[in-house]
Amino acid sequence: MPSLYGTFTKEGQTIEYTIHGEGPAVLMFHGGHSSCYEESGYEALLASGFSIITPSRAGYGKTSASIGRSLSEACRFYAALLSHLEIDGAHVVAASAGGPTGITFASEYPELVRSLTLQSAVTKEWLKPEDQTYKAARILFHPKTEKYTWKMISTISTVFPRFMFKQMFSSFSSLSYTEAGSRIADGDHLTLAAMNRRQRSGEGFLIDLEQTKKITPEQLEAVSCPVLIMHSRFDSSVPVSHAQHAAENMPQADLQLLDSWGHLIWLGHLAEETDEKLAAFYKNLREI
Repeated sequence: MPSLYGTFTKEGQTIEYTIHGEGPAVLMFHGGHSSCYEESGYEALLASGFSIITPSRAGYGKTSASIGRSLSEACRFYAALLSHLEIDGAHVVAASAGGPTGITFASEYPELVRSLTLQSAVTKEWLKPEDQTYKAARILFHPKTEKYTWKMISTISTVFPRFMFKQMFSSFSSLSYTEAGSRIADGDHLTLAAMNRRQRSGEGFLIDLEQTKKITPEQLEAVSCPVLIMHSRFDSSVPVSHAQHAAENMPQADLQLLDSWGHLIWLGHLAEETDEKLAAFYKNLREI
C-alpha cells in the first residue's frame, strides 16, 4: 500500500502521519494500540478514489503525548495538520477508541468536517476504574510494560495465528467462536496476526482511558455534519450501547447495526457490508 510518511511540528510538539491515495480527503482517527500505520478498512476507500490522512493520535507512535492533555487540545493540532497539508475539509472516520477524538473534532471544527463516520466507536465513558478490564489494561499497556506485552502477543500470533485468534475472540465478540461460525472468514486469523504485529500502546492508550469519560451528550448534539454510525450487534470490546447513545444524541445520525462477528467490522464474510454501507453514505453525500 504506497503512502507518504511525514511529521509536522507546531509549538514544539510533533505529529506523525501517513497519506494514502489521491482524491477527496478522509481524515482517519485510528483506534487504540494503533498509529498512522493503520490499514483496517483502507482498501475500499482507496478503491473508491479517496485519499486517507492518518495522524498517529496523541501518545501513539511518534506523536507527542502532551498534545493529549485534552481532546480539544489534540484536535487543535489535528486541525493545524490539515492546514499544513493545505486541506480545507475532509470526511472524518473515527474507529473504536478514536471515537472521542472524531466527535470532538467534528463538534469544534465544523468548517473542516464534511461528514463523520463512527466505526465500532467509543462515544461515552468506556472502561471505568473499578472494572477489572480497566485495572488490567493499566498494567499490561502502561508505557513501561506495553512493549513486552505486544512482543509476546506478536510472537504467539506469528507462530500460532489460529490459536491466538481463538484466544482473543471473546474480547472482540459476544458470540462464542462456535456461534460465530459462518461469519468468520478463512483469513481472519492471519489478518488479526498482522494487526497484532503492528500494535503498540505507547502513552496513547492510557490517555484514551482517561479521555473517554470526557465526551458529553452536548458534544454529540453539537455535531452538525451528516453522521454514519457503524457497529456490530455482537461487539464485546465496545458495546453496541455506544452506537445507540450516539444516535440518540446526534441530530443527523444514520445508525447502521451490522451482523459482522464483532468489533473488527472489516473482517469476516460480512466485511463487504461495512464497505458497501460506507460507499453508499459517501455517494449520497455527493448527490445532495
